[in-house]
This record gives sequence, C-alpha cells and structure tokens, in this order.
Amino acid sequence: MRILFVAMPHSVHSARWINQIVDQGHEVHLFPSMETKPHESLKNVRLHCTNIGFRLISRLVNMLKKKAISSRTPQPKLFSTLFDRSFWLLRIIRIVKPDIIHSLEMQHAGYLTFAARARSRGKFPTWIVTNWGSDIFLFGRLASHVDRIKKVLSSCDYYSCECERDVKLAIDKGLKGEVLSVLPNGGGFDLQHAYKLRKTGPTSLRRLILLKGYQHWSGRALVALRALELCSQELQGYHIAIYSASNDVKIAAELVSQSTGIPIELIPLCSHDEMLSFFGRARVYIGLSISDAISTSLLEAIIMGAFPIQSCTSCADEWIENGKTGLIVPPEDPEIIATAIRRAVSDDSLVDYAAEQNARLASERLDRSIIQPQVIAMYEKVAAGALLKRRSRR
Repeated sequence: MRILFVAMPHSVHSARWINQIVDQGHEVHLFPSMETKPHESLKNVRLHCTNIGFRLISRLVNMLKKKAISSRTPQPKLFSTLFDRSFWLLRIIRIVKPDIIHSLEMQHAGYLTFAARARSRGKFPTWIVTNWGSDIFLFGRLASHVDRIKKVLSSCDYYSCECERDVKLAIDKGLKGEVLSVLPNGGGFDLQHAYKLRKTGPTSLRRLILLKGYQHWSGRALVALRALELCSQELQGYHIAIYSASNDVKIAAELVSQSTGIPIELIPLCSHDEMLSFFGRARVYIGLSISDAISTSLLEAIIMGAFPIQSCTSCADEWIENGKTGLIVPPEDPEIIATAIRRAVSDDSLVDYAAEQNARLASERLDRSIIQPQVIAMYEKVAAGALLKRRSRR
C-alpha cells in the first residue's frame, strides 16, 4: 500500500499518527502542508518538497521577477503557479501515485489537498480527511471558512476525527464520505512506560498543580491564573507549574506568584517523558480553551493520575464524568474555575477515586496495543475500498 500524508511535518501529533503504520510494510510519503522542519521522531517516511526545495524555487522566481520588471515585460503566470503548494502537491501525487491520500488537519492540509484535487483533471486517489481540534467546531462557525470546510467534506471519500461531537458537525456541514473509527489523533500511548514515570502513592498526597500555558486565539491560561489567584488561600503548601507558557502568561505568572506567595515554575521545552513526569506528580491539571477536540494533555492527565479540570468546549465529556472523574468548566469564568480548584485540592476521596477510574479508562481506550491495530485495520479497509473504486472505473 502506498500512502501519501499531507500534514504539518513539525507536529508531534502528525509524527505519532504516522509512526503507527511506517513499520507495517507500506510505502509512506509526506507532503508538508506548511514550510516547517519535520518532527525529530518521524521515521521511515519519504519527505517531499522540503523547505530547501521551496527556498530554491523562491530564489529562482524572484530572479525571474526582477528580470521581467527590469525589461518591463508582463510577469508570466508561472510565477504564481510556482508559489502555489497545490501545484507541487499535485505533481507529487502524479509521481508517487498513492493508493491513499490522508490529510491530517483541515485548515492547512485539508484545504491544500482540496485545491490539488480541484486542479486535477484526471482520477484523484482515495482521500481521507482527518479533523483535528478546532477544525470544524470553531472554524466551522467562521464565515471565511464555512464554504471551504463544506467543499472538503463533500469531496473526501472518508472522514476521521477523535470526537463523536465532530462526526455530527461534519455531517451537518455536508459530509458525503464514510465515517471511520473515532480514535485519538495522536494514536495510543505506551502505558507501561508511562506508569514508570508516575509518582507512587495516591494522588491526594501530591501538591503540584499543572497548568497548560496557552494564551492565544483559543487558549485561556490567563483565566486559569486568575482563578488560581482567587483561591490562593486554599493553595498554601502547593506549587504551580506551567508548560508551553506564552510571554503574557509568563509575566502574569510572576505577578501572581508575588501577590500570593505561591511558587510558580515555568517548565522549559522538554522531552515527552519529562512532561509526563510532571503529570505524574500533579494532583490537579488545568486546561482551558474556547475550542478543542480531545486535548492530548487531558489524556495525559488521565493516564498519569492527575485530576483534570478541563474546559467544556473540548470533548472532555466523552472521556470524564463531570464531578466524579474530573471537572468540566467554562473556559472564561474564573469564579467557577476557582470553585473547581478548591474542590479538587480539598476533596481527597474525589481525586483518588478519579485516578482509579481514569486508570481503568486508560487501559481500555488509550493503550497503544489497543489503538494501533484499529489504525492498521482502518487503512486496510480504506485500501480495499480504493481497489474496488479503481476496478469500477475500468
């Protein structure tokens, strides 16, 4: 089987997903949906149209442009074509002749693949579209994206996502292709390895609060910091660690630490194992955003025994039971979030029960040995459908 992925090459989610199938005897190719370096963990993948290639093209086009301007001749259409990634994607499709094209994420990879398909005058390979995070839940409500999302969903042969919520949203937006298994977009976890990084003893004995530091178009870490400040009296004896903190979060964290006396640590860029060890030492994990699918951080909290406080705009309700195995909160209400934090740091039986139940959930739904066979079976199913499709065209 020959598979061409169109994806963000730097993304750990792309790497984890692709790595599930690279050792299964398939020929795996990757066309970058944006100009970034590939993730270091990607292996046995044939990478096409790298940054170096595009930089060489850019230099050539700029030279031709300058020559055209100096000679006052019209600039040929070739200039814009050479800068169009869909042109190069279609060329790679024609060279590689993949059995399956799989676009991971919609706003870059999905739109790009649709543009290549629109350019194609011949038969286009079987196409899987995977919805990541906010691809439909948020962007599907924005006027500048609605029509493009509908075009992608009405053109693909198969659709995959990690939330049942997003299956319904895709159907409402005109999905015509077949829905594949709902699985985490990052694949499964090596639970036995992860458990070695987890602090022994009950979660109730931990005194660390771990905060996801995203503050941008979706992330709301500043709201979480305000909530922590509101319940600072109950947090004496605790310390807070923030990872992936944006600059404004770093400034706010220092000020909150000064005003409350609570130590706040900013976690530098680190390995996945080091990050898991923080989850494995945390009593509470807080992740807030105005839009998400399954936050990978939520899954890591579930695995490592940290009690999750997650915003209601994710698919947290498909993984945790509100008030029993975690707390689901609005992303922009610090008062409600503060109440949730107070409960999580005061109720030992709640966090210990949640850790026990979430460990059982992880073993049933997150272990790599359970998810990887489903992923392999998914591609085998799609490949069989692609073969029937080719035969029917003859």
